Amino acid sequence: MPASKTVSNKRTAVIKALAHPSRLLIAEALMDGEMCVCDLKELVGADMSTVSKHLSMMRQAGVLVSEKRGLNIYYRLACDCLGDFLRCLDQLAPKKATTKPCC
Repeated sequence: MPASKTVSNKRTAVIKALAHPSRLLIAEALMDGEMCVCDLKELVGADMSTVSKHLSMMRQAGVLVSEKRGLNIYYRLACDCLGDFLRCLDQLAPKKATTKPCC
């Protein structure tokens, strides 16, 4: 049975939040633990404004949570299942053809 429209919309928001190379890079880095926004800026190699927009979108979609400590903001994944999800995606991704197509 298909998901409700509300559930589908929430899933779409999460997928959109991960569907950018910089945002996926951030999510993959956070699989190892929380990071300061300054470290994420360096990781992505973009200006603070761009990184902040990426983080905001991911937070609004429910992918990330943040915590302010002093002058720094630290981000972490909202749940630990992202690695499982990415491994599943790897199975769906097109693979190099090792044989000639049958058609």
